[in-house]
Formats: sequence, structure tokens, C-alpha cells
Amino acid sequence: MTFGTPHPLHHLMLDDVRGARKMLAGVARTTAMEGSRHLSSLVGAPVLLKCENLQRTGSFKLRGAYVRIAGLRPEEKAAGVVAASAGNHAQGVALASRLLGVHATVFMPLGAPLPKVAATREYGAEVRLHGHVVDETLAAAQEYARETGAVFIHPFDHPDVIVGQGTVGLEILEQCPEVRTIVVGVGGGGLAAGIGLAVKSVRPDVRIIGVQAEGAAAYPPSLAAGHPVVVDAPVTMADGIKVGRPGDVPFGLVREYVDEVRTVSEDALSSALLLCLERAKLVVEPAGASPVAALLSDPESFRGPVVAVLSGGNVDPLLLQRILRHGMAAAGRYLGLRLRVTDRPGALATLLAVLTVADANVLDVSHVRTDPRLGLTEVEVELHLETEGPEHCREVEGALREAGYTVLG
Repeated sequence: MTFGTPHPLHHLMLDDVRGARKMLAGVARTTAMEGSRHLSSLVGAPVLLKCENLQRTGSFKLRGAYVRIAGLRPEEKAAGVVAASAGNHAQGVALASRLLGVHATVFMPLGAPLPKVAATREYGAEVRLHGHVVDETLAAAQEYARETGAVFIHPFDHPDVIVGQGTVGLEILEQCPEVRTIVVGVGGGGLAAGIGLAVKSVRPDVRIIGVQAEGAAAYPPSLAAGHPVVVDAPVTMADGIKVGRPGDVPFGLVREYVDEVRTVSEDALSSALLLCLERAKLVVEPAGASPVAALLSDPESFRGPVVAVLSGGNVDPLLLQRILRHGMAAAGRYLGLRLRVTDRPGALATLLAVLTVADANVLDVSHVRTDPRLGLTEVEVELHLETEGPEHCREVEGALREAGYTVLG
């Protein structure tokens, strides 16, 4: 395979991925493989985490972007490259371009997280903010390419990008030769296609399972139809896999090499992110936590050893704060309650004493006195509590009712 030129799907082979790995030597890190005792106990077999969240730029995207840009002809490199992305692809293209001495223009949507915009600029790209949704940003980048001659670098729909991402699969086989199942998040499909190509070419017995968010799951209907199908208005917190249509190039490879594509809920995604942070001490974005969400959702359905690919760790701090609170609630470790008490001195202290006995940690308390539904001597108290799990939540609510409080929700 000669990088930088179009190739039929059937010409993509293991040697192409091996060639991409040589190209990435000294550029992309061989990321760590970490064991997870908690997930291993749930699955009943060893579970290891492939930490692409610790890759340069914080995700696997550098691999494919570098291989794609490195394969351009000299005149194409001189014209520069352009990309559209809300985060990970933007940073991958920016760093790859800087390393290769190519000018990069990256279009990002208005309202993109400021840390991601700043990181993309720091890696050397010219950032242009355009559009309120990624489709508008993508259209602007493609128009820029037509006007200037810059080469558009697609995040997943190109053979060079796919073989670059496939180098993750080669590393997995070396780091865990006995692997029987690989679980990987799926958006457009570039990473799953690359891993599937690399792994199945050597170990056809290894099961490859893709994971999509329920609100952005274009692959299951596409695979059923036999061609890419559009999912209108995909909705999920996992912006890294929030793609409304599979890529044409990865779709054929996913259909050939990926054994199954599952979906996970938003609750499972937030619980998985929380688990990665607490148990593995790893900061992972929702898309990167999707394989862990699949393991949590149906742990007994996986043959071990299992490798879960944590594809990225670029999560906005404000979003992380919301997701962690959501994850705690989904795990039964965060409880929000409203109840009415008599508006008299000492009433709050009495309430807090009940919670102390119930061993609930009070995170926040607020009072409402102006609701017309309240009586003259009543006040509504809203409580946010840290709890130990679903059973403890029920015990706390029971203790409050036993003490005479009316729990509103």
C-alpha cells in the first residue's frame, strides 16, 4: 500500500497496519495496558484497560491523522490541511501537522470547550470557530478546502486513517497475547475497523465487540440494512462517538471484522466514567468509557481475557463535574430530596440530626420560602446527599419518613 492514495477495501491488509506502525515510531506512544481487579471480578475473567487516554493529545486520533498527513504528496503538504472537529481529531491533526511541518487549519464549532480550543491552538493549528453544530463546521471546512486547495483530513473515512488507528490492535496483541475479546467504542467506525483488520488478520478467534451510545447508534440499523444508515439528531454525552452515519470505508471493514455492536445507556456511560476515575485512577471521556459501560451492563457475556480500549481522556472539567454527579446518582451514591418542614428555629438542626444517624453525607442544603403552595409556617428544604448505594438511599428515605417528614421527591 502506498500511503496518500485511494485504495479498494480488499487491498487493506495487515502489512498496511504494520507499515503505519513503523511510520508512527517515535511519534505515537505505545500506551499502557492496566489490569482492573474490579471489572475482572464482575466479568469472572481478566479485564485489562488499553489506555489510549494517555496517548499524546489525549486520544488515539493522533495515529490516524499522522499516517494520513505523512502520506500526502509534497505539493499537497505545501497546500496545507484542513479538518473539522469538536475536540480529539482537531488535536490529532494539529500535532501531526506540526510534527510534519504542514500548515493546519481546524474548524471547530462555536461553543466548543475552551480547553480543547486552547489545546488545538497550542499544538500549532490555526483555529476557526464556525457553526453551532458539527455538520455546519464540517461544511465550512470542506468549503475552505475547495477554495484554498488544502487537503481535507477526514476523522475516520479514509484508508490511511484506518490503518493508523489499527496500530492499537497490534499493540494489544503484543501486550496481551492471550486476549479473547476486545471491546471498543464506535462512532464513525475508524478505530473499530482498524483494530478489527489488524487483530483478525492474526487472531481470527478474537471476538471484537463495538459499543455505541443508545442515542447515537447508527451501526446496528446500518449493519441490518447492509449499508450506512443516517440517524437523525444523535444525542449523547459521549461526543467522541456522536456520529449520525457510519463512514463508507470503515463500514465495510466493521461489517467484515467486528463480531457485534452493542449499545449502552447514558447512565451506564456516566457510571463507567466514575469507575475509571475512582478505581483505575484514570481520567476518561464518556466515549472512551463506553467499553467499560458495556462491561458493566452485561459482565457475564464476555469471554476473557478482555481488553477494553479507553480511546480518549479529553473531557471538559465542567462536563466532568456534571457527569460525575450523574454517575453517582446512577450508582445510587447520590440522592436528591425535597421535603417540607416547619419554619421555626432548630428545625434544620433536627433534620440534619436524622441524616447523621442515617449516615448520609450532606453535600448541599437550600431553602424555599416563597412557593405559593407552602403554608405560612412551612419551608421546603432541598437536600443533596452522598450515600453508599441504592439500599442506603432507601434506608435514608425510610428514616426521614419514620421521623415524620414528608418526602416530596
